[in-house]
Amino acid sequence: MSFKPGGRRVFETISSRPHITKGNKGLIKEEPEKDDESSLENPRVQEIFKELDTLIGLRDVKRIIFEVHAFVEIQKRRSKEKLKAESTVLHAVFKGNPGTGKTTVARIVAKLYKEIGVLQKGHLIEVERADLVGEYIGHTAQKTREQLKKALGGVLFIDEAYSLARGGEKDFGKEAIDVLVKAMEDHKNNLILILAGYKDEMEWFLKTNPGLRSRFPLHIDFPDYKIEELLEIANLMVRAREYKLTKEAQITLDRILRAHMLNGPEYSGNARYVRNIVESAMRQQAVRLIGKEITTREDLMTLEALDILKAARKALNR
Repeated sequence: MSFKPGGRRVFETISSRPHITKGNKGLIKEEPEKDDESSLENPRVQEIFKELDTLIGLRDVKRIIFEVHAFVEIQKRRSKEKLKAESTVLHAVFKGNPGTGKTTVARIVAKLYKEIGVLQKGHLIEVERADLVGEYIGHTAQKTREQLKKALGGVLFIDEAYSLARGGEKDFGKEAIDVLVKAMEDHKNNLILILAGYKDEMEWFLKTNPGLRSRFPLHIDFPDYKIEELLEIANLMVRAREYKLTKEAQITLDRILRAHMLNGPEYSGNARYVRNIVESAMRQQAVRLIGKEITTREDLMTLEALDILKAARKALNR
């Protein structure tokens, strides 16, 4: 199924990814009545949803984002008809392991919010603790306000946000949180915050400040990828770079990913590891070919099982 403005069914996803794209599968929406002024008729909104839909996996993530889009649209229509419209507070918490697509989705969301009139610019400013927390009294507030100023009209994406609450009572991280909370109120019509990090750590972080959870109505979980999804991501990365895997290389990669997920760290199922393997395999192929006086187009495009195996060994030793 593919995303079509003329489709008759409500948003349904089949599959997706974190950083890579594939064919248009999944987003299907009800066709708006011709008399309605719908943002679905906006070509840029259609492009953004197609971009979202090409991500591998993330079925529930896509569903929630479409729900948010629909909610914003309907509140506008209610307001137009002089009905009570709910406020659209869209601050969010993205929970998941590294390499599961949180930053990629945040960029897409920022663009979507601009196109549907929630934000003026729709850009994304990505920060972490070091960008917000200073080294002396007053420094933290200054640094945090500087980042907030950059983010006005867009999204401030705070990676590993839970680290702001670590460090004890005298830590300046709490000052950063206070400045952020105040900014959410002062710029509620021109700024969206997205806090991101590991699921358990983010839950702990929200408990450290009772007022935080209620300020972030959207909580979105980013699951680890399944083996089949990781293989699809790898193939998409390879094709995007105009390479291809031999059948033996495909089998080798499958075995490596299964072993890594079985014996690797808790967050083994992510696209970052796959990207490292693919990029390293390309370098291994280059080393293998550099001694050849004559290389064919086929040689230059092909990644062999040995290239994948050597790449995996190097990744293991990092």
